[in-house]
Amino acid sequence: MAAINIFTRAGDAEAVESGHVLFEEGDPGDVMYAVAEGAVDIVHNGRVVETVTAGGIFGELALVDDSPRSARAVAGPGTRLVSIDKRRFEFLVHEHPTFALQVMSVLATRLRHSNDA
Repeated sequence: MAAINIFTRAGDAEAVESGHVLFEEGDPGDVMYAVAEGAVDIVHNGRVVETVTAGGIFGELALVDDSPRSARAVAGPGTRLVSIDKRRFEFLVHEHPTFALQVMSVLATRLRHSNDA
């Protein structure tokens, strides 16, 4: 999956304890995340459907369609995350059109992967 590297050196990345559940399936979502370091497992129906590593994003659907979370997200060891709320997301889409294209690419890849499964 394409890396979105604008967050890898972000000064606001925060360390997250390994095993910490960032959100559960069905939770409301008001933030997406970018992985600056480490990895996050995305779990649906009890199985890991994707491991998002440095340069990856997750939770973006909640900002795009305001729907509840569709999966659970669990931090792995050495993980540092950047939180992106709706305001920041809209700013990035407006000011950096390539960011919007990268997010669409991630969504398309996940949809294709889901269709293949």
